[in-house]
Amino acid sequence: MLSRETLETYRRMTASQRLEITLEMMRSNMERMFAGTPDMMDCRFELLRRQNDERNRRMLTAIARTRNTS
Repeated sequence: MLSRETLETYRRMTASQRLEITLEMMRSNMERMFAGTPDMMDCRFELLRRQNDERNRRMLTAIARTRNTS
């Protein structure tokens, strides 16, 4: 979980600044992402998919809650 200060910093950034950070993180971790056997990579990417699905589920739940209270 990010601190309130970090979240506020990200909110003040432009979309292009956030994209630049994202791309730099991807470039710096690319070698490690694809290291290992095909089974290790499958497992790694499955974990990333599950984490992403869980984040999306929580966001959609929060959005639905705000729409129900309006």
